[in-house]
Amino acid sequence: MRTKEFEPDEIADAAMNVFWQRGYAATSIQDLVEGTGLSRSSLYSTFENKQGLYQKALQRYEAVTTANVELLAGPGSPKDLIRQLLMRIVADELGDPQQRGCLVANATLELAAHDEAVAALVAHNFQRLQKALEKLLQRGLQSGELAIGKSPRAMARFFVNTMQGLRVLSKGSPTQQRRQCLLDVIDVALGTL
Repeated sequence: MRTKEFEPDEIADAAMNVFWQRGYAATSIQDLVEGTGLSRSSLYSTFENKQGLYQKALQRYEAVTTANVELLAGPGSPKDLIRQLLMRIVADELGDPQQRGCLVANATLELAAHDEAVAALVAHNFQRLQKALEKLLQRGLQSGELAIGKSPRAMARFFVNTMQGLRVLSKGSPTQQRRQCLLDVIDVALGTL
């Protein structure tokens, strides 16, 4: 039996970029063959089908979002760290000429309502971010830096929603108004702290 001459995680990363640019439905197996450099038979023997490869790509996307989770666990005031994260999202959105957005947000809008496996992967990604935000907000309450009137869990959910909303709003806003739209949302969101 011949051993695989490729690393499945690297192939999933390449496929992730194809899905990220095109979306699940618009991505053909031929697009994946071209994007990964593998043959159809190798893709099928490793990932079973397009859906299996998409799920693996969503799992690999977690590495892309790790920097955001790590930022929230770092030193600094909770409000400043949340501002930094929100501004990082704005920079990502405004700096991407392809307007790919967030792969998890895209998966949520395109597939999560109809695919339980994708919904579970999306929920896991959101929960990671929510837990990091919740810890940060609890730290802010304990130190007296924050005096929010809601539970840290509710506020963490609000900020996850805000972050995903920024991604969606960016895609749907007119180019000349996009930056100001996103900054307005950040200003209002930070006002809750």
